[in-house]
Order: sequence, then structure tokens, then C-alpha cells
Amino acid sequence: MAKLKLGPQALLYPMPAFLVGCQVGGKPNFITVAWGGIACGDPPMVSIAIRHTRYSLKGIMENKSFSVNIPGADLVKETDYCGIASGAKVDKATACRFKVFYGKLPGAPLIEACPVNLECVLHHTLDLGSHVLVIGRITECHISEDCLTGGRADVAKINPIVYTTGQSQYQTLGEVIGKAFSAGNEIKA
Repeated sequence: MAKLKLGPQALLYPMPAFLVGCQVGGKPNFITVAWGGIACGDPPMVSIAIRHTRYSLKGIMENKSFSVNIPGADLVKETDYCGIASGAKVDKATACRFKVFYGKLPGAPLIEACPVNLECVLHHTLDLGSHVLVIGRITECHISEDCLTGGRADVAKINPIVYTTGQSQYQTLGEVIGKAFSAGNEIKA
């Protein structure tokens, strides 16, 4: 198969579409972040990359906390809106009709309509150039009851949105193609 060189690019798939929540000026604000993921398992931590100029970064730095809300496919319009509108100019929570709630952290607003919500305490930031890498320690995880199967999170029921760069579109996850930690056993034998 022929390969073409594209130069350095952030082509990593899939990219989760997170709605990151923070308190700015006493009001909840949400920003869409596609560059993020799990950074550590013990203690559980998440990473997100945010441009220096984004209004939400101010709230995260002020409150030393934030939330990561995982929207389901039914929130694709709201997810996109929170990425194209500035919280400095509009109240995104009101515009999107989000029912906001709070857990342990007053600076980390959560969105009830999102199937999964993570409360995070700011652990570390790292200036990487165009973006600041924000690392948060997850202090609590909330999940909608109807997104569980046998007491465990069910990704099919959560139906998270992923962002695909290149095509600049949102998608959902596809079919299950193998069982983790066992599909490779066929090669071992």
C-alpha cells in the first residue's frame, strides 16, 4: 500500500467530543474539546488541550476545577454550538437549555443531559504552544442509570460523539469488532 507524507498533523482517531464545564464570573460555561483523553489510571486523571485565548481557560485557572461532560449523539448541535460560540459573548448553558447541576466541586458545572460527567480538580497545566494541556484529577464520576448494563457503563447506551478531523464532522462509535485482551490470543497461538 502506497503511503503519502502529509507533514506533522494531529491525525489521531477517534477524538472524543467533550463538553468541558467551568465557572467563569460566577456563571457556568461550557466549551467543546476534542483533544483530550485519559491521562492516568491511578489516580484517575483526564487531559484536555485548550487554546490560550479561550474564555473557559480563565475559569479553569481561577477555580482550579472543571468538569468533563460526555455528550450522547442527541446533543450534537449543542456540542458544536459550545465550540463555535464564545462564553464571553453568550450564555451557552441558557442557549443550549442545559439543566446544570453541581457535585462536590462548585467550580465544575455538570450537564444533566450528558450520560457521563466527570468532576475534576486541576492537577497540572503545561504550555505546549498553541494549546495549554490541562490535567485534571477525577474526583467523582456521575452516570445516567439508563446507561448501565449489569451495573457497568455501557458505551452503546452512552452513544458518545467523536470528532473526526480532516472531514471536520461528528460521528458515533461503530460496531464491536473484537474483545479486548483476548482477540490477540489467536496470534499468540
